[in-house]
Amino acid sequence: MSFLRALLGRSKPAKPNLDQLFGLPSSAVTLEATSEFAPTGSGSVAFRAAEGKAFATLQQEVTELLNADGGPAVEPVQDEYGYTWLVLRTDPGESTGISDLVTDLHAVNSSLESAGFGPSLLCSLVTFADARGRKFALVYLYKRGTFYPFAPQGKANRDTALELQIAALIGDDLAIEQDKSRWFPVYGAPGL
Repeated sequence: MSFLRALLGRSKPAKPNLDQLFGLPSSAVTLEATSEFAPTGSGSVAFRAAEGKAFATLQQEVTELLNADGGPAVEPVQDEYGYTWLVLRTDPGESTGISDLVTDLHAVNSSLESAGFGPSLLCSLVTFADARGRKFALVYLYKRGTFYPFAPQGKANRDTALELQIAALIGDDLAIEQDKSRWFPVYGAPGL
């Protein structure tokens, strides 16, 4: 099979590695030490909701699980492209804030993946901001197993210089997507 794949010029797609998400807390430390950016306490998981009762039940169970016992507030939001975003908000001032947020994002992704809805997952993101009000998100591409920064400026522009600067700062902490054409914009992403 690999000979045929090589002959046709196709490469084997990267497999998602949800444990990559656990690199985000060290990236947050790097960003706080080398720039003015800190986590806002907001993160989200984007997926294309499947039709049927099984998926709706799973989404409800995941939301209830995260909301239980003082967990982060979880808000499902539909975007204009038909994706559902589960938005999680934690207190950014807590010492374990980013770690808890990442654990919860991992739980959402893992729950959807283990229930057979992995192909429906699009991305996860964690938002950062500085004192001047600039924001960006570290976006985890589920199907690629890589990250990239997205820094919106208004509704249809992005700060590519900031994105490249952030990628350079955290390149040792996270697997940065090398194909910049895959750094797709997530304008209007809830939590960003």
